[in-house]
Amino acid sequence: MPLTMVRNDITKMRVDAVVNAANASLLGGGGVDGAIHSAAGPQLLEACRALHGCRTGEAKITPGYRLPCRYVIHTVGPIWQDGRHGEPALLASCYRRSLELAEANGCASIAFPLISAGAYGYPLGQALRVATDTIAGYLLGHEMEVVLVVFGRDAVQLGSRLFPDIAVCIDDAYVQSHSEAGGRKLSRRRQGALYMEEERAAAPFLCDAAPFSGDAAPFPCSAAPSRELDERLGRLDEGFSQMLLRKIDEKHMTDAACYRRANIDRRLFHKIKSNPGYRPEKTTVLAFAIALELPLEETREMLMKAGFALSHSTPFDIIVEYFIERGNYNVFEINEALFAFDQSLIGG
Repeated sequence: MPLTMVRNDITKMRVDAVVNAANASLLGGGGVDGAIHSAAGPQLLEACRALHGCRTGEAKITPGYRLPCRYVIHTVGPIWQDGRHGEPALLASCYRRSLELAEANGCASIAFPLISAGAYGYPLGQALRVATDTIAGYLLGHEMEVVLVVFGRDAVQLGSRLFPDIAVCIDDAYVQSHSEAGGRKLSRRRQGALYMEEERAAAPFLCDAAPFSGDAAPFPCSAAPSRELDERLGRLDEGFSQMLLRKIDEKHMTDAACYRRANIDRRLFHKIKSNPGYRPEKTTVLAFAIALELPLEETREMLMKAGFALSHSTPFDIIVEYFIERGNYNVFEINEALFAFDQSLIGG
């Protein structure tokens, strides 16, 4: 996935470059800055001395030394005042300059912390939006794997804080699903009996027979597959890959525009394109539905082509449906919400 978000220790990220949210002196500090200097060892401090500081919104590069990365890119984020002193532009510049510096040094992957969101006081939701918007804009014209190491492991109730409307939708769906189930609990034995009844109804040609053995006929009962079944199998609907390519043509999109808007790796897209029988993950199907801005009914159809469905039994499905119903097809904003509620992200 070109842009993903994780909860992790940035000093453990195995990427080509990690970004350090540094202060203007570049001589170390607290938080992410202190952790990176500690993990990289004293050589990093000596390399930073030779850089003679860094201005807010700019970025400079050093080797990674003891870190599991080739480079450390040091950038200085703005201190939050009130949002009217150039903070958004300066913060966006931190991400953009770091990405440019990584690409200039041959990096194929980079990990960012959430710059300025700690001691510098930038509001969490706004800092996250600047990060994803800037990175997403850069990736529209560049090939790079970007990881946003957003929150610590002790983050609690993040989704409710950043996305209260979605939290309400999830709660409502939970209450509704449990209300509908009330009074209809079945015993395990009855559930098993109903399952067997459904299986028999779905496969009426099955019959009781001895277990298959090597000497037995392949169809021990009289109702072998008929010519009608062969004819039906010969009239298969288009698969997921075929529907995807058809929709790209109908939307007059290029392949590159589609997979980049879907937050899908180019190699995965070409694998899907070259294999009509490709079976994707559910997150991949939804990524393309979002990129193509399909309405909810067509999204459900595309999911069905790959053997999936949307339901109100999981927060993941509710969140995706929430955005589609409101006409918001920004995959990165959707992933912000999914990440905040500890759900899988959309993309390859």
